Amino acid sequence: MTSSPQLINHLNWTDTARQLDIVGYALLPGILPGEQAKLLARQVSADVDAIRRVSLASSDLGRGDLFYLGDQLPAPLQGWRTDFYRHLAPIANRWNEMLDVVYRYPTELDTFLQRNREAGQARMLSHLNRLGVADYLALHQRSEGEYVFPLQIVALLTEPGQDFEGGEFVMIEQRPRMQSRPMVLPLKRGDAAIISTAQRPFKGSKGYYRVNLKHAVSRVHRGQRVGLELSFHNAP
Repeated sequence: MTSSPQLINHLNWTDTARQLDIVGYALLPGILPGEQAKLLARQVSADVDAIRRVSLASSDLGRGDLFYLGDQLPAPLQGWRTDFYRHLAPIANRWNEMLDVVYRYPTELDTFLQRNREAGQARMLSHLNRLGVADYLALHQRSEGEYVFPLQIVALLTEPGQDFEGGEFVMIEQRPRMQSRPMVLPLKRGDAAIISTAQRPFKGSKGYYRVNLKHAVSRVHRGQRVGLELSFHNAP
């Protein structure tokens, strides 16, 4: 099996950056082998001390459960978080430049997380989500805190049509004075996508301006859907 750094380094980052600039997301089909996807999905049924279970209904975010992961992420997510960050930081810095934002993200994740801790951001946002019949994840974004990384990873750990039906991953892009634009990401088990966390630059007739993005998972009609959200910043 290809190791995490080799796999991520061999992605077409020029094309990935272009997709992120144009639509705010980039699909990574089959990046997570099927057996690893199944192992990660089983975390929602395991009695693991490092996992904190939160009902979506209790936080008014839909219906189903979130399973927040601790500081020591299961394989291959620890490597993913470090290796993806190295490639995404230059894109994030270019986006800040487009939007005339002075802040620049450091080249290494550890340095960025240290700045998080100094700003009181120590709560891990990365989590698994489990949705059963009639469950859904409402539109949301993870943008709390002084230091918010503008990109994150989402992945699907169960197979559409086999393990569940419904449960489409949806993004909504809101542009000033324009109709909101919906986008459905056609994920299968083992597929991932890099998405905009909350805002991204969009080039208009008078230069770049911010557009706002939220994401959701539509109602599950049958079976059980397990997904992943991997964040690069922590929450207050």
